[in-house]
Amino acid sequence: MKVRKAVIPAAGMGVRFLPATKAQPKEMIPIIDKPTIQYVIEEALDSGIEDILIISGRSKRAIEDHFDHAPELEAHLAAKGKENELAAVRRISEMGNIHYIRQRQPLGLGHAVGCARAFVGNEPFAVLLGDDVVRSAVPCLKQMLAWHAELGGSLVAIEEVPLEDVSKYGVIKGAQVRPGVYRVEDLVEKPPAEQAPSRLAVMGRYILDPRVFELINQTAPGAGGEIQLTDALRLLVREKPLYGYRFEGRRYDVGHCLGYLKATVDFALEREDVREPFLRYLRGKVANPGG
Repeated sequence: MKVRKAVIPAAGMGVRFLPATKAQPKEMIPIIDKPTIQYVIEEALDSGIEDILIISGRSKRAIEDHFDHAPELEAHLAAKGKENELAAVRRISEMGNIHYIRQRQPLGLGHAVGCARAFVGNEPFAVLLGDDVVRSAVPCLKQMLAWHAELGGSLVAIEEVPLEDVSKYGVIKGAQVRPGVYRVEDLVEKPPAEQAPSRLAVMGRYILDPRVFELINQTAPGAGGEIQLTDALRLLVREKPLYGYRFEGRRYDVGHCLGYLKATVDFALEREDVREPFLRYLRGKVANPGG
């Protein structure tokens, strides 16, 4: 069955990026001049997704406002003859079919995904985390959809991480069945390094069977006292195939300062309008860090 719908959980409190996220959504922090969540939505749409549900929460209204029409701003830009800026603003509000629902309590990623049950119905769906941005020639989700069409089952994006970082992620146990594709046998959420079944960590892209909603309902709070999506996936692998895919591209975890800074530098160096002056600035800082 074709994957038509995507869910973007964006209800978290952004504690890794305080104090910037005290009053604004972490998903709205810009990389250069575009909010992080816009990059994620563009990836979904470029992958052929037709409808997107954003799981929001308190203090997240800015996300809805960003993707809505802004009549006053559009009128101001039109009056000033700023055609390029006007086109950019209008393009945002016409990006696709974007829907919203609130997660009333921050009970974890599994709970947030469970809020999408009525929206998804009985069909496979994608999940994209709002603070993971992937840069690749072919959108990460589009790569995963191609494998989903071939293999069926559910699919998670994975990446090999240093041993000292496995405790930050859900980690898979599995065997490689195709180049870069693993049949998942089990998953562990944030294991100590010495107990990790591998260094293959689940990243912020999923294609899931709707059966996962029932399994989320059966999942007790786990790591951090939250309902973990990883724990529901552990139940899913006992019933249905689940694959891990080592995607092509570079992932940025922009939910913390270092990942955000890396993304900012790399994205700036790809922009024709800022690349050369920014390079001159960086070279100057390297030559004279205190200057």
